[in-house]
Amino acid sequence: MEGSGNPFLLAANFALLTLPTLLVSGPAGVLADRIGSERVLIRAQWALLAAAVLGAIAIPISSGTQQDTLLLLSTLGVGVASTYELTARNKYVALLVDEPEQLGPYLASFSVIFNVGKLVGPPIGGLLLAATGPTLALSLDAATYLFPIGTLLWLMAPHRDRERRSERGQSASLATAWRDCGGSLRHVLTFTGLACLVGFFHPGLAPLMALELLGPSPLALGLFTSVIACGSICGGVVLQRNAAAIGRRPGLLLGSTTLLTALAQVGLASQLGQIWGLAMAFLIGAGTASLLAGTNLIIQVHAPQVLRGRMAGLGQIAFLGGGGLSGLAAALLTETLPGGLWSCLAVLGGLGALLGAWELLRRSQLRLA
Repeated sequence: MEGSGNPFLLAANFALLTLPTLLVSGPAGVLADRIGSERVLIRAQWALLAAAVLGAIAIPISSGTQQDTLLLLSTLGVGVASTYELTARNKYVALLVDEPEQLGPYLASFSVIFNVGKLVGPPIGGLLLAATGPTLALSLDAATYLFPIGTLLWLMAPHRDRERRSERGQSASLATAWRDCGGSLRHVLTFTGLACLVGFFHPGLAPLMALELLGPSPLALGLFTSVIACGSICGGVVLQRNAAAIGRRPGLLLGSTTLLTALAQVGLASQLGQIWGLAMAFLIGAGTASLLAGTNLIIQVHAPQVLRGRMAGLGQIAFLGGGGLSGLAAALLTETLPGGLWSCLAVLGGLGALLGAWELLRRSQLRLA
């Protein structure tokens, strides 16, 4: 943002973080089902550490276009490694619970914990950036990956005997998981991908949105993303406390969360002041977090154990693949529409509202066993 102010560069950075899921999530899910989720999870953490170190050293050793390129390569590395990490982690969770009925609330808890990190992390990052500069801030960020590595190697005690691994061959493919998961779960994945395509662009354009709403302060982005994270935490808590009931009503969950997010985007586009804008950001966080965590809960709880790695991969394609494309589309609309960012929010919010309302009208009564 500081180097170029170009929304396309911001969107490209987020796309490199998310779009690898379109190519990598399938192999990641297949690998997690074949060799075991724990092994994939540990390897992915080492890869995340290496990619984060590249981002840290890019600042002092380069400048201009070369620095932008190295930072984008670091983001790409994190994106690829994160795809393996997220895919394996979703299957790994089932090995940590004592009873099968605990899986849904446990998965929802991850959403809450993740968004607590999003609440605390951006202000800390903003303060570090302002106080120490990007090199030390990114170096400390890279060092944090050592903690999950140590936790996985020495502290966790999963029920490894419960894991069901697939055999080599066609039966272990992503296409087999798509076919065998059933029509209801296929619809959940398809709808989530469409909803993310029109409504999950705020991570990519968050610096620009914070600039337009709050101004150029170094802490503006931290405040903006923290408000979104607060909404995400609230949405996650509601989901956690009602995991069993919500997990059986996919149409109601998908439609209501998509509609809430879309209406909040339209509300943000109305430009009624900073407090109103932050309130809309809170609702955007609640809607998108509930959509993503709820979809993950549904596909993991209602899929056979042997398919869960590949189902997690399909979920990542829907979440982050759709989100990465959404960021690029939003950047294009921001550059081409007369009203810039605010017109983009209105257009994509309107499309999302239609999509959410249609899902509620058609499938709100759908129930899973």
